[in-house]
Amino acid sequence: MEQRLTNGEIYKKTLTFSLKRFVFNLVMLIIIIALSTIGFLLTDKIIDQGLYGLGIGLIVGIIIVAVVSHFFSYVFKAGLIAVMTKAVTEDQLPEDVYGTGKAMVKERFTTVALYYAATRVIKDIFNELGRVITKVGEGIGGDAGGTIGSAISSAIGVVVGFLCDCCLGWIFYRKDISAFKATCEGAVIFFKNGKTLLANLGRMFGMGIASLVVIGGVFFGGFYALVLQFNGPITAISREIAEFTKDGDSDKWIRLMGDPTYLTIAISAILALIIWGIIHGTLVRPFILVGVMRNYMATAVENIPQESEFAILEKNSKKYRKYKMKNDLS
Repeated sequence: MEQRLTNGEIYKKTLTFSLKRFVFNLVMLIIIIALSTIGFLLTDKIIDQGLYGLGIGLIVGIIIVAVVSHFFSYVFKAGLIAVMTKAVTEDQLPEDVYGTGKAMVKERFTTVALYYAATRVIKDIFNELGRVITKVGEGIGGDAGGTIGSAISSAIGVVVGFLCDCCLGWIFYRKDISAFKATCEGAVIFFKNGKTLLANLGRMFGMGIASLVVIGGVFFGGFYALVLQFNGPITAISREIAEFTKDGDSDKWIRLMGDPTYLTIAISAILALIIWGIIHGTLVRPFILVGVMRNYMATAVENIPQESEFAILEKNSKKYRKYKMKNDLS
C-alpha cells in the first residue's frame, strides 16, 4: 500500500498531545519553583534558616507534582503512542486525534494501575539489556571496564527508552490479547530483530545532542542573565551554603556553591537542563519516535512471534520469568 502519511505529517497531526504535555510539565515546574521560593523566604525571615525552608518547599513540591503527574500526565504520553501506532500501521488518522487517543488508552487500560503495571513490565525486561552490558564491561576491564560498560549502558538506555515506547505501541496494536503477552511479543521482536530496529540510532543521538547544544545553550544564556538580576537572594543562599559547609566535610562541588558566581552558573545550568528536558521530551523526541515507531511496527507486523519463541526471554530475562508466574499469556 502506498504510504500517504509522512513522518512529518504524523508528527504535526499528533502535536496536540505534545503541546498539552509541555504545558502540563511547565506548570508542574512552576509549582516546584514557587513552593521552594516560598519555603526559603519564610524560613529565612522567621528563623534565618532559608536553606532548610528551600529544601522543605522543594520536597513538598516534588511530592505534589509526582502525585498529580501519576494520575494525569500518562494520558498525554500513552495517547500519543496510541495514535502514532495507528498512523504508522493504518496510514491514517482520525479528525479528533486527541479524543481518539484518550479513548484508546481507556479501552486498553481501564485503570491507571493497569497502565503502570504494563509499562513497569516493559521497562524491567528491556532495561536488563543495559545492566548486562555494564557487567560485561566491568568483567573485561575492572574499574575502567565498568566505566566503559556504564557509558555503553547509558547509550543503550536511550535506545531502550524508544523501544519501550514502541513496545507500548505494540500493546495498542495487539489489542485482542493480554497486555502482558503483547509485551512479551514486543520484547521477542527486539531480541530477534535488534540490528534492524537500531537503524535509527544515528538520528536518536544526533538530534538529542543537537537539541541539547542549541536549546540548552540558549536557555543557559537566558537564565544566567536572569539569575544575575537576583543578586541579593543568590548571595543569601550562597552564604547559607558556605556556613553549612564550613567544616570542610562536604563535597568540593557543594562547597563551591558558597561562591555566588558558581551558584549562579549552577542554578542557570540546572534550570536550562530542566527546560531542555521538557522541550526535548515533549516536542523533539516525538519527532524521532515517529521514525523509530514506523521501523519497529513494519518489522513487528511481518514477524509476529509465536508463543514458542518466548523461550528467548526465558534465556535473556530473569524479570520475564518472574512476571510469567503472575500474568496470563492468553
